[in-house]
Amino acid sequence: MATAESAVEHMPIWARPQPAGRKPRFTREQIAESALRIADTEGFEAVTMKRIAAEVGAGTMTLYYYVRNKADIVALMQDAILADLLVPDTELHVGWRAATIAIARRTREALLAHPWSPSVFTSAAFGPNALRHMEQNLATLADTHLTAQAKLEFIAAVDAYVLGASLHAVESLSRANQAKSNPDATAAIVEYSRKLLRSGEFPHLNALTEHPDDPESAAPAMTDDTLADQFERGLAALLDGLATALKLD
Repeated sequence: MATAESAVEHMPIWARPQPAGRKPRFTREQIAESALRIADTEGFEAVTMKRIAAEVGAGTMTLYYYVRNKADIVALMQDAILADLLVPDTELHVGWRAATIAIARRTREALLAHPWSPSVFTSAAFGPNALRHMEQNLATLADTHLTAQAKLEFIAAVDAYVLGASLHAVESLSRANQAKSNPDATAAIVEYSRKLLRSGEFPHLNALTEHPDDPESAAPAMTDDTLADQFERGLAALLDGLATALKLD
């Protein structure tokens, strides 16, 4: 049987009150902001209790007055990012399609702003903003005829698309940046790939590169605008399909 002490130990950070008894120097929001700043500029691996303490100007042991461990830090970071996914209430009452698009766009923007985040939050405890985000998703479908199960499947399909498209954008932009910073390595990879394509093992891929001077057959450059256009077209196609399958007006 769990003791009262062990029950408290397993509580998510939001279920425990902010530090009291003496005037706190920091808030959880400030700690989360510092951790996000470190992750965005130095990579998630740089987010340590020692590094965060230095960022906020405190001793490492002082930080433990506010959080128990790095898992608490990660949970606070995730909840801070999820706050950016929330849209104004006015955007939730414009029809299911427009409202879904508003949330999808906001979600993509948040993920691209923190490109490391999708791969590190898989085990983070859900916080209040996760519930608010889900509440907004359900609000977009409140006036439809969909059953509870159909609503959940609709939301899951859109979430999967947005996450996949965002990861694709992160990878594409990263490769584009690498090509600019290390053109020699990129040229070597391109030349190697061309040799493989000419081997005859990849006829469909080779067909895409047979006419490099044809603007209609050339692959578009992976820029922010190109990837945003791809996202919008894919999202529109997905919603068209869901509307047909679920008989949404």
